[in-house]
Amino acid sequence: MRSAASSQPAAPGDRSAAAGGAIPPTTSRTPAFSPLYRQIKLLISQSLQAGEWKSGSAIPSETELAARFQVSQGTVRKAVDELASENLLVRRQGKGTFVATHAEQQVQYRFLRLFPEQGDLASQGPAQRQIVNCHKARASAQVARKLQLRTGDAVLQIQRVLSFVDIPTILEDIWLPAAPFKGLDAGRLRAYPGPMYALFESEFGMRMVRAQEEIRSVLGDNEECKLLQTEPHVPLLRVERIAFTYNDVPMELRHGLYRTDRHHYRNELG
Repeated sequence: MRSAASSQPAAPGDRSAAAGGAIPPTTSRTPAFSPLYRQIKLLISQSLQAGEWKSGSAIPSETELAARFQVSQGTVRKAVDELASENLLVRRQGKGTFVATHAEQQVQYRFLRLFPEQGDLASQGPAQRQIVNCHKARASAQVARKLQLRTGDAVLQIQRVLSFVDIPTILEDIWLPAAPFKGLDAGRLRAYPGPMYALFESEFGMRMVRAQEEIRSVLGDNEECKLLQTEPHVPLLRVERIAFTYNDVPMELRHGLYRTDRHHYRNELG
């Protein structure tokens, strides 16, 4: 029996994605001995990357996917279960399975692990966002290395403050490769009512699917403390995050300074 990964043609849209230069086409690196459901998971991921199913839209039923890939419905269910556990798909009882979107309430704070002393960030209402600046720059050696660019390549640099219940809580410096986000500016950031990742997803076709972080305690400089309305001697939590789109392509570098006098950073280990 041929593997599902080898028998399925490339999903529509792979060629156009490559032509745009933003994301290289996915190539299967799944070894021949990979379980069949993982091959199906890869094929579904390729269709998500190619934009066959848009964010927030329903994907075909398990029965339809089983017929498409010529495998059992149970194999498809196991693949979809893994994609749902990775927040790439969302199951809705009685409605079907949908492509996850950062615009959904339960996904908005997926990469933000800051919690108030009681409840969660969502219980405090939407964050107030202040765009301090947004401009094009040249990637430093450090930024280029983390975004897999060349030193001096064009990047978009954004600085913003997130406040909760009118208290400045997070100061973020964000770097994006300029080409995939052509047309993004401070006005567009200020005008968009939802989360920044939802803007990336809906208007630029860039979905952040995973992130890695490094955390340390630091003291802010005078300007940082002024923006966060805190004293220079008060320690801050510095969180560096690299966010990746499909195929492990780094698409954002973010340095966040977090006030922890009213919040704490929480992660769940399994």
